[in-house]
Amino acid sequence: MREVLRSLDVFSGELPDFRPEVAPDTPQELFTAWLTEAVAAGVREPHAMTLSTVGQDGTPSARVLLLKDVGAGGWSFAAHAASPKGRDLAGTPAAALTFYWPLQARQVRLCGPVAPESPEDSAQDFLARSLGSRAEALVGRQSRPLDDPGSVVAATEESLARLEREPDLVAAEWTLYTLSPRSVEFWQGDKQRKHTRLAYLRSGDGWTKQLLWP
Repeated sequence: MREVLRSLDVFSGELPDFRPEVAPDTPQELFTAWLTEAVAAGVREPHAMTLSTVGQDGTPSARVLLLKDVGAGGWSFAAHAASPKGRDLAGTPAAALTFYWPLQARQVRLCGPVAPESPEDSAQDFLARSLGSRAEALVGRQSRPLDDPGSVVAATEESLARLEREPDLVAAEWTLYTLSPRSVEFWQGDKQRKHTRLAYLRSGDGWTKQLLWP
């Protein structure tokens, strides 16, 4: 396996340019620009990100989910409060987010405190989901042991029937969260490993920028 891994190509194709000296004042602006470029380049699921949390026993856990919004307040995502990630965030309300766009050899890393948004905003996010996603969330059994795969179909069909009767039904524990980063790092890969790294560090109500060694 070691030889197979060593033989794999990395940073193939033409990579985009990144000039930190002309980077915008806020990480939100640069992130929006990079995400837009990823979309234009045809990156699949460019809004997919790894959410890393810490459990009560100190064990880290990571999973991939979708970004819901980005603005002055931070980066938003949604989850069932009773899920493992929801429980982690209840016990330790801080997390890290990682975006990786391999076609462009670009990575964005964020870390900071996480807070739930209002019930109204959470409900709005839930109702904007597809019918199948809402039905699955209503079941509310994520990550629990599954003895009979057929139970998934039965539970989902029951939820679908409920949604047909109550189209405005919202899962009570569905929560929209926002991570307000204390640091955001933008990483641009280079074929010669002279990677460019720019960190935005929270400073009062604003940001300071700092180049980092590759």
